[in-house]
Amino acid sequence: MTRNILDQAHIHPAALAQIESNHPHLIAEVKAAIAANKVVVVGMGLNPFPAKARKILAAQGTPYTYLSYGNYFSQWRPRLALKLWSGWSTFPMIFVNGTLIGGANDLQKLIDSGEFARLVG
Repeated sequence: MTRNILDQAHIHPAALAQIESNHPHLIAEVKAAIAANKVVVVGMGLNPFPAKARKILAAQGTPYTYLSYGNYFSQWRPRLALKLWSGWSTFPMIFVNGTLIGGANDLQKLIDSGEFARLVG
């Protein structure tokens, strides 16, 4: 299955420049964390699901890196850049070995199935 995104050939150069300048430092920071760590959780304050994911990982004894960007009242534009980059529309975004696995509920499903242990093992 391929990801349905607008082909760059159908984006005006001025709009493309604006897209490319949409918080590139933040995306680079997340990419660097993903490259340097086996498990990365990208979240935000006041949202219970990043906390749930962190609690699940702690209960598993799985080390992880947590990156937090604002809350419901701040930094929504940088978070939007992350959503557009990843294609994942909610927080947290959980990456295992460089692969986006989804959010907290998706993490729990992978743990329940035994797949998470294989991924981090």
